[in-house]
Amino acid sequence: MNKPQIIENTFAFVKETLKGAEGGHDWFHIERVYKNALLIGKDENVDEFIIALGALLHDIADAKFYNGDETIGPKMAREFLENQKVNEIVIVHVENIINYISFKTSLSSGEKFTSPELDVVQDADRLDAIGAVGIARCFNYGGFKNRALYNPEIAPNVNMTKEEYKNSNSPTINHFYEKLLLLKDKMNTSTAKKIAEERHLFMETFLQQFYAEWNGEK
Repeated sequence: MNKPQIIENTFAFVKETLKGAEGGHDWFHIERVYKNALLIGKDENVDEFIIALGALLHDIADAKFYNGDETIGPKMAREFLENQKVNEIVIVHVENIINYISFKTSLSSGEKFTSPELDVVQDADRLDAIGAVGIARCFNYGGFKNRALYNPEIAPNVNMTKEEYKNSNSPTINHFYEKLLLLKDKMNTSTAKKIAEERHLFMETFLQQFYAEWNGEK
């Protein structure tokens, strides 16, 4: 396998596939996750090629944009990687990263796939969901779904099942409590944990300011 060429081809494939995608799940999201994954991976005993492919292909067909169908992403990734003559063991590993990277998979019971490469890519993806960029992505998607910014009468549901999470239409602010503020303690690697601390504090400060403005205190 010509790994540099495969990575270059994957860049082109993902850019083209995600052209016109929702702003929080577009090519720039992929690029940020890819860069963070390589950064985190430097301090871990991992296969950098698998990390690169996993990061680049992890959201190639996010189920939330395909009527909840979680099989499309892995299928698209497999078809592309087979065309690139990638080793079957690598393809299966990338498929598993796509299948198990999502926050909602942690809400379901049953057997889980684990690997150091999944840990790294998952951390990189979760880091992009918190901090300043995470806040921007959260409200962008809320607007995309025409959700309320906030409704004091609708309390966050912090004990959702996977199906409840997938079907939730709660106000955007609720998502902070239902997912974003939980991610700091779900990081796998020491590098990601350090980065997450600062981004978590930024979100807490944002929420304090939001409520103060909402209530006419500032």
